[in-house]
Amino acid sequence: MITLGLTGGIGSGKSTACRMLEELGARVFYADNVAKDIMQNDADARALIRDTFGSTSYNEHGKLNRSYLAAQVFSDPSKLEKLNAIVHPLVFNAFEEAKAEAESDGVELLVHEAALLFEAGGDAHVDYVAVVTAPDDVRIQRVMQRDDTTERAVRDRMQHQLPQDEIRERADFVIPNNADRDALQAEVRRLYEQLTTEAETASDHAA
Repeated sequence: MITLGLTGGIGSGKSTACRMLEELGARVFYADNVAKDIMQNDADARALIRDTFGSTSYNEHGKLNRSYLAAQVFSDPSKLEKLNAIVHPLVFNAFEEAKAEAESDGVELLVHEAALLFEAGGDAHVDYVAVVTAPDDVRIQRVMQRDDTTERAVRDRMQHQLPQDEIRERADFVIPNNADRDALQAEVRRLYEQLTTEAETASDHAA
């Protein structure tokens, strides 16, 4: 089995590429969704978040106060590091469990999807990394339409991610998403076929 980290800046089309990979037969581990689930439902994580950021981190019904927590961590890098130190190890543990399950199920390609893959150190847990890219103006327009928000708000969110050029340099594969859906699908299929062929070759050698 091959493991692939898949990342990309906001509005790049990362989620669309993941769905295409799933349609082709890959299994996708959505790290950002797992992190949200951990912050909401993992008892140890909840206790640490309360101790670190205060009781306001959860409302009276026990729901994570996302807006409060976001305001805390995005205004103070040291607080963001503390939150990441709580959540990221648990996400990686969950990925190792997902990896063992996928291998047992005979999955050829397991994808670790994460917006902040390099920032979190997720690249150390996979065989390869692919990044979905698109010009900044295209990404901004996509997010403005998708989230009904302003250009300023999108640019602010982009500031919290590594520059696209840096991610591209660090990745093993680049998936351009500059044109239409068909072009993206062709790029995704090409990558899927390359990696699953490698997985099959490795399996034959092992046999």
